[in-house]
Formats: sequence, structure tokens, C-alpha cells
Amino acid sequence: MKADSLSGRGAIEVADLEGIFRECFFEEHRTVLVGGGEEPVYLPSPDPGRLPHRIVYREDYLASALHEVAHWCLAGQRRRRLEDYGYWYVPDGRNADEQRAFERVEAAPQALEWIFSDACRVPFHLSVDNLEGDAGPSPDFQALVEEQRRRFLGKGLPPRAAAYRYALQEWAERNGERPDQESAGASGGEDSRAGESG
Repeated sequence: MKADSLSGRGAIEVADLEGIFRECFFEEHRTVLVGGGEEPVYLPSPDPGRLPHRIVYREDYLASALHEVAHWCLAGQRRRRLEDYGYWYVPDGRNADEQRAFERVEAAPQALEWIFSDACRVPFHLSVDNLEGDAGPSPDFQALVEEQRRRFLGKGLPPRAAAYRYALQEWAERNGERPDQESAGASGGEDSRAGESG
């Protein structure tokens, strides 16, 4: 990776995340990470040789960018040919059963987002993505995400996730970010969508 071409020193910014992603994956996967979206979405291209696939994250939110990369890293080749990976999504106002279903499929992406957040030394906040529902994540959801994080760290990350994590760690070390900022799974966070690999 030619990370020397990325922006200067200090706290990581979304432009850095985009540049790191591009340098890790553009050549092989013809995919870019872009901000400015009203809602996060993955948009596959019908002609990636001309127009790359796009991972769109919400506005300029760093957490949204990391979360959307997590979804992409978990999505299999078949799912990466489908808009938003072909996942179902029930917007704000989910009932208790819908929220539990959301939490089951969001554990892996949020665990991976947490690992990415740690790699670039930014806080991680668990997201229930249901502003009209309960105020924070349930203890069961917190436990699911923590268990999935332990599994990833113990058994290894999917290859694309491992490459992105390594590149984020390199950036943080080169730019003087302190490695002692271990994030904690707290309530809040950015928008997210449900789903895992397929």
C-alpha cells in the first residue's frame, strides 16, 4: 500500500478512510468509498471498468464510513452484485421482533466496525439504528457484538477486513495516533443496515 500519499498528521478523517480504502481495494475490486449520502447504501456498477462500484456512507460521518466498509468486507461476491447487498431493511420505528432480527444480523458488521475503530484510534459506539424505538442497545445486543468481536479477533478476520484493518493501523502509527484509546461499545452511533455475508 502506498499510504504516504494520504493526508497529513493527526486524527483520521473521512478523506483518509476513502484514500486508504481506494489504495487497498480499487485495483482488484473496482470499488470506492464515498460520503455525502442522505442514507448509507452500496451501489454496484453494471460496468465497473467504466464506473466503479460505490459504498456510500452517510454525510461525512466517520463511523458511518467504517460501518459501511464492514458490510462490504462481510458481503460475499454474489451479494456485492446486488444493491445494498440485497439485504432487507426496516427503517426507524421497528417493533420489538423486528429490532431483535436487526440486532442478530448487525452483530458481525458492528463488531467489525469496532475493530476498525480501534485500528484507527477513534471511539466506537454501538448503534441500534432505531431512533423511534428504545433509547439504547439492549444488553443482549451488546453481548452479541462483543462475542462476535472476540470471535473475529480470536479466529481471524475475513481477508478484505484484515487488509483494511492493517492499513488503518499503519496510518494511525505513521500519523502519531496513540494506541491506548480502546473504544467501548456504548449507545448511539450512526445509521446502519442489517446484513452479513452471502
